[in-house]
Amino acid sequence: MSKNKNKYYVVWSGKEPGIYDSWEDCEKQVKGQEGAKFKGFPTHEEAEKAFASSPADYIVYGPKKTAAPQPQIDELPVSERPLFPAWAVDGACSGNPGMMEYRGVDAQTGAEIFHFGPVAGGTNNIAEYLAIVHVLALMKQWAERQPDMAETYLTMRVYSDSKTAQSWVKKRKCGSKLEQTEQNKELFNVIQRADNWLAVNTYRNPILKWQTEKWGEIPADFGRK
Repeated sequence: MSKNKNKYYVVWSGKEPGIYDSWEDCEKQVKGQEGAKFKGFPTHEEAEKAFASSPADYIVYGPKKTAAPQPQIDELPVSERPLFPAWAVDGACSGNPGMMEYRGVDAQTGAEIFHFGPVAGGTNNIAEYLAIVHVLALMKQWAERQPDMAETYLTMRVYSDSKTAQSWVKKRKCGSKLEQTEQNKELFNVIQRADNWLAVNTYRNPILKWQTEKWGEIPADFGRK
């Protein structure tokens, strides 16, 4: 795996915009900041040039592209539609490896339930895997806190458009060959927690494949394709 060539990080929008000479310092400015705009560069000269320019010329997390027309689920026969209620999960990664995040939403309304990231040094498959485990653990937590709703939560459907992630969950272990580095150490801690959770917990939630060709992009999609 190639080493990260970025030595300087430009933060256009974050806690304190500026140029930082380590990912750790950059992360402090953007982590948890909605709409944060940042990017790494190999030289200080390139970083200075970028910081003096519009982030739109460099930004990794730009605005969503105009979406292609999506299939109309309501026009399908009832037997061919997704089954609701359900959660939908999806991941996104800029680069491979790169800045990674994932989220879960109500599949029917699109309301966001949880969001994790972005974190450095991940992959899309890892994001998809963690998203599924996250929702399984969350449903178990909710069931314990609200016993009268336990059956609803423990049988809630989970839609994912990643066959790879679904197979890893079935095997109860992340199957990524990604190497651990200092940059993605935090992510590997999260992966280990997910593996550990699957190793000691059972679940009854059906994990279903979102049929993109028939239904359009999964509701949790980040819209960056």
